[in-house]
Amino acid sequence: MGFIGHLTINFEMMNNSFNNWIRNGYAYASRLLVGILLINFFQTVQAQIQDEEVIESANHKAYFASGCFWCVELIFENVRGVTEVYSGYAGGQTENPTYKKIGSGTTGHAETVEVLYDSSEISFATLVEVFFGSHDPTTLNKQGPDSGTQYRSIAFYSSEQEKTIIEDYISKLREGKVYEDDIVTEVKSMGKFYLAEEYHQDFEKKNPNHPYVQNVSIPRYKLFQSKYAHLTKTNNSNKD
Repeated sequence: MGFIGHLTINFEMMNNSFNNWIRNGYAYASRLLVGILLINFFQTVQAQIQDEEVIESANHKAYFASGCFWCVELIFENVRGVTEVYSGYAGGQTENPTYKKIGSGTTGHAETVEVLYDSSEISFATLVEVFFGSHDPTTLNKQGPDSGTQYRSIAFYSSEQEKTIIEDYISKLREGKVYEDDIVTEVKSMGKFYLAEEYHQDFEKKNPNHPYVQNVSIPRYKLFQSKYAHLTKTNNSNKD
């Protein structure tokens, strides 16, 4: 084999080595790119999970009926950890009830509030404590100056765990003889919640000088606040 032959062989070897280097480089770059993409993917998924957990914790719902929802809404809106409260109707059999209809006492519904709360700040058990601590659970179909089945006391549950929490708290109140009369609060599975008419929402905020607000709602809130100041929000405006 002459000089040219050796040169041709060496060139082929160099070319093969170069090609192998290129292929290995591409393979390494591909693996590196895949690794980077996987890291970014898992970081994105983890961030989404964390965001969903935050949203989930901030969107728990609880339902209570304890008299006029103007009063009850005012109380729960000023509890720490509560993000929003809506007035409505629940507990009955009539579909699409109205304020006028439930006043007849034939719909089975009670004036009810839907409480949205952040479970990282307040628990369902504490909301149950607020519920019992802010009204008289011993008066049948009556709360303050209002009477009728639409004003009855109901603690709604959406799971067996919530039902147990409510029943255990009632047992605790009875054992402690907190009330002279027996507790007549209904413990009821939550069905459908019907949102009340718009003019009922945030009634105290929209009508601070309304006679009922001045003579019933605000005094009832202040009584609750005096006993549960540690659970109420600060800067309660004209309610302080």
